[in-house]
Amino acid sequence: MTEEFKITDLPGVGAATAEKLAEAGFHTLMSIAVATPGDLVEASGLGEATARKVINVAREKLDLGFESGESLLRRREQIIKITSGSKNIDALVGGGFETGSISECFGEFGSSKSQIGHVLAVRTQLPREEGGADGAVLFIDGEGTFRPERIIQIAQALNLDPQQILKRIKVARAFNSDHQMLLLEKCEKLIREDNVKLIIVDSLTSHFRADFSGRGQLADRQQKLNRHMHAMMKLANNYNLCVYVTNQVMSRPDMFFGDPTAAIGGNIVGHNSSTRIYLRKGKKGTRVAKLIDSPHLPDGEAVFEVYEGGIRDA
Repeated sequence: MTEEFKITDLPGVGAATAEKLAEAGFHTLMSIAVATPGDLVEASGLGEATARKVINVAREKLDLGFESGESLLRRREQIIKITSGSKNIDALVGGGFETGSISECFGEFGSSKSQIGHVLAVRTQLPREEGGADGAVLFIDGEGTFRPERIIQIAQALNLDPQQILKRIKVARAFNSDHQMLLLEKCEKLIREDNVKLIIVDSLTSHFRADFSGRGQLADRQQKLNRHMHAMMKLANNYNLCVYVTNQVMSRPDMFFGDPTAAIGGNIVGHNSSTRIYLRKGKKGTRVAKLIDSPHLPDGEAVFEVYEGGIRDA
C-alpha cells in the first residue's frame, strides 16, 4: 500500500464524506476494501456505483493476497495472554485469554460466567509482565450483571487502587439486540483513545433470544447474530484486543445420553468463537470449566472456585 494514499484520495470521497465514513467505523483503507457497497451507501450517502468504485480502488491500493505462515507466526507473537488468576484455567486456554480472538463461556445461571468477566476486567489492566494487557476495558451489559462492588473486591485483593481500576472500565447497558449491536459499532473511537484491550459482552444472546422468538424468526436472528459476531471479530483482529462473551444454554430434549445442555446461537456463535468453554457447578461449591473448542488446544477440564479476591484453583 502506498504510504501517502489516504481515504480522501479515493474517488468521490472528500473531507465531509471521509468524516461520515470514520464515524461509521471506516478509518482505514482495509476497512473500506472489505466493506460491501451497501455498507458505504448507508454510512456516507454515496451512490451505489460510486461506493463500488471506492471499494475497488481501496482494494487496488492494498495487497490483499496470501501471506506466508512465517508472517502469520510473527503476528501470533504479538498476541497477549490475559491471566484469570487460576493456573488451571490459564493452562486450559493455553496460558490465558488471548487477544485477537473471541473467547466464549457458556453455562447455566450461577456457573460463574460473569465472575470470570469481572476478574478479566480487573486483570486486563495489570502490566503485561504480571499477566495483564496494560489496557482499558469495555463492558456491554445486557442483563444488568455488572457490579462495581465486585470490581473493588478483586482490585483490593491485588493491591490495586479500586477507583483507578473502575475509571478504566467503560460500561454501557444494552436494552435490546439493536442497541447491543449499535454499542459495539460505535466503540472504535473509545478503543483507540483509551487503549482498550478487552471487550466483555454479558450476555451475548439474551436480547437476540428475546427479540426473535419462534421458529419463524430464527433465520433473521441468526443473520443478525452473525453480523454482530463478525463486528467483534473485526475489532479483535484490528486492535489486537480480547473479546470475552458469555452465553446462555438451553436444554436439548433429544439428548438421551450425556449432558443435555447446549449453547444458544448454534453454529453461528460456535464458528465465530475461537475458544469455547462450558462452565458447570462442581462438588462442594467448586466450578468446572471444560474446553469444548479451540483451533490449537486439546480438550480438557479445569476445576476452580470463586472467592472474594476473584477466582482460584480448587
